[in-house]
Amino acid sequence: MIRIYADTYVPKYHSGKWSWDGKTDILHFEPHHDLEDARERFITTNGYKFLRSINQEEEMIFRQQFVRSEATFDTDTVVINDVRDLVLYLMPKEFLSMRFLEFMHKPAVHRLLHALIIYFEYFLRLVEFVLVRRDELAGNMAQIQSEQTNEMKRIWSIYLSQYRMLVARNYSVILKGQGDMAQFYHMKEIVNISATIKDKYFHEQFLAVAIQIIWITMHRRAYNVIEMEMNRLFRSEHFVMNRPEYLKFTPSERSLLYGRNNKIVNYRSQASPLIHELKHIADEDLPILWIGERKYRGTDTRIVQIELEYIVPGPQLFMIDVAHGILGHPKLLYDTMLNLDWPAVRFANYSVEHDPYHIVRQPHLKIPNIDEMKLRRMSKHFDQFFKVFRIYEPVSKQMLTRWCRRDKVINFYRSGGVLDDIYVRCNKDLASHKYGPTVAQIIQKYFKLVTRLRKKANTGNAADDTISSKSLVLAPPQRKKIPEIAEDRYFED
Repeated sequence: MIRIYADTYVPKYHSGKWSWDGKTDILHFEPHHDLEDARERFITTNGYKFLRSINQEEEMIFRQQFVRSEATFDTDTVVINDVRDLVLYLMPKEFLSMRFLEFMHKPAVHRLLHALIIYFEYFLRLVEFVLVRRDELAGNMAQIQSEQTNEMKRIWSIYLSQYRMLVARNYSVILKGQGDMAQFYHMKEIVNISATIKDKYFHEQFLAVAIQIIWITMHRRAYNVIEMEMNRLFRSEHFVMNRPEYLKFTPSERSLLYGRNNKIVNYRSQASPLIHELKHIADEDLPILWIGERKYRGTDTRIVQIELEYIVPGPQLFMIDVAHGILGHPKLLYDTMLNLDWPAVRFANYSVEHDPYHIVRQPHLKIPNIDEMKLRRMSKHFDQFFKVFRIYEPVSKQMLTRWCRRDKVINFYRSGGVLDDIYVRCNKDLASHKYGPTVAQIIQKYFKLVTRLRKKANTGNAADDTISSKSLVLAPPQRKKIPEIAEDRYFED
């Protein structure tokens, strides 16, 4: 990642200039980077203040203490864990509890955030289409819509509803407390009493953090649209604040964006739109609920497309020519705050013809086939035998403790703790009389890292050409077995 500030040396004084004030006859100090303005320093999300910018000292602390380690996979690309770590560093201090930090590092929460990113990628495109069509239908030069246009809108609305099904499926796992999410369930097992107040604040904190993660992933655009839609999905329209920054949609636009399953009843019996999507699922959309759990076998190309977008990891999205915000982009194009650095993009010589990460190319909606819904109803579905497992990066207890002590770590360096920049490290090495680790320890550490990141070589017998023999080679016996929790796989520490 590119540093926001050029040098790595952090001065303990404020950078600025002095000027003479003739009215009061005193010297006046004008800082160069004044970040105390609330409109620039903070951004309010659901009533909580998140940092919007950081100073040089905070950047140094984040890069040395909290950024993702180079020993993890795909360290040169932006993944969901990078965005999550940045938001955890920018969130308020009242969020720093061990329970909430463990919740944010669970695989079920990772799957929910992944489904939300896919949903909002297409939701923002459809909102932009709605605003463009609103301008085309207004004024003296209004354009008449044809029946093919209305049919195309209905297909896009069904597509968006399918992405909501993925979000609702992953969200229901957390609500029911399945697997390793049982410790976060609101109902106690013995007394059957719900922790209503505690769970309410926990839900509000997660919703605010999720909004920030989606907003940063979507290149920090359309913040008000993301906040409004996120609150509508997880609450309902009864509990969305009426703010002047939010867009007002007409009934036809609402039916296009919110789908055919959107029902508004009395607020006492109102369920969230995500639950409505699970209550009314078409027969041809039932295999969507198995995406990410079992490999789809059938002739429905739409389900194959959704499955491909969902199961392909972020660093490999450019191979299928799909963009999910900043996921999978090289870190060399972004600074510490995950803002796109346009000089670095120009230096990389991306163009419309050569743009694997959809940085220069504009996001667009593909025009569907008019008869696609008829073809989907005639498609065939076969039994699904193969399970799909996603491997996650484990988080250590030491890292969770460091996140929980985030403010103490920052205050330690601010109160006199020395940040290890290159100048300080050289002085320490010159003053030290220790030899450090031996050559054997350095080589052992290097090979331990290399064997973890590299794939295992196929050392099986060439004469054995059966599937069972190859499957045995793909699972080498020397790797220690990691205990499975709710059928989630983890990389080795």
